Amino acid sequence: MCGIVGLHLRTPQLYPRLGELLTGMLCEMGNRGSDSTGVAVYGDPIWSPAGRGVVSVVDVSDDVEAVASAVSGQLGRDVDVVTVDATYLLSADTNSAALLDAVKAAYPRALIAGFGADMAVLKGVGHPRILTDAWSLAKAQGWQGVGHTRMATESAVTPAGCHPYTVGPEQTMVHNGSFANHATIRRQLRSAGIDFDSENDTEVGARFIAKQLADGRDIESALKELCATFDGFYTLLVSNRDSFAVVRDAIACKPAVIAETADWVAVGSEYRALAGLPGVENAVIWEPEPEVIYAWNR
Repeated sequence: MCGIVGLHLRTPQLYPRLGELLTGMLCEMGNRGSDSTGVAVYGDPIWSPAGRGVVSVVDVSDDVEAVASAVSGQLGRDVDVVTVDATYLLSADTNSAALLDAVKAAYPRALIAGFGADMAVLKGVGHPRILTDAWSLAKAQGWQGVGHTRMATESAVTPAGCHPYTVGPEQTMVHNGSFANHATIRRQLRSAGIDFDSENDTEVGARFIAKQLADGRDIESALKELCATFDGFYTLLVSNRDSFAVVRDAIACKPAVIAETADWVAVGSEYRALAGLPGVENAVIWEPEPEVIYAWNR
């Protein structure tokens, strides 16, 4: 049992409240999983400055100055670093792929939590109330956020095993449930040259979707292919900087609720994650149907 939340804002007047609203949603899901917590925030001007490549890095022991110097040396231009608890958010006046290559060259053993324009990813072991306070998440701004609270069932409780999985540029996935055939699909992806950071079944789904998108599919057809390929019980929330999509398996035994107003679209594992959103009393609220893909674009 895990908790997933997502919030896609349509009204710029609400952008300053993204972190506040996302914090409330995550903390409501704390009793669905308190082993670890993660978020992806799109559009915060401090964490992911507009027009710059961004990489989120966890498990680096060097201080900020050393990290900035090491990555700058590899990149050949200045790199800025913002520290958010145990995560370093690196940005530079270049594309995210080039910055990612520089980070990997400087710190080949570091955990890349995420990369891509306008996106910052934070991960940690612990209850969402503790971690969201440590991150000062309530102060974050932006147009979209995705979060997860984990109850571990099949892999280690570490930052590498924590959702969201962000294995493609600006792409994130959070997952409630389990994939029964993930080991087989992991072997197939590894044979195609794809590396993994953890033994988590969710990472297999995330890397499968990233490959589908890299091969030219749109998010809806990528999720249809996932439904046809993966066995198990799941609710998935997938996003990039411009889209937000939800799908459940054919039996739909894992809970999910979607709410929509003119100002926002939100998803949560339970309604109480959405109950504090502004104007929720006027929202259209429904439970997503099995294997139906619900997608919204910015």
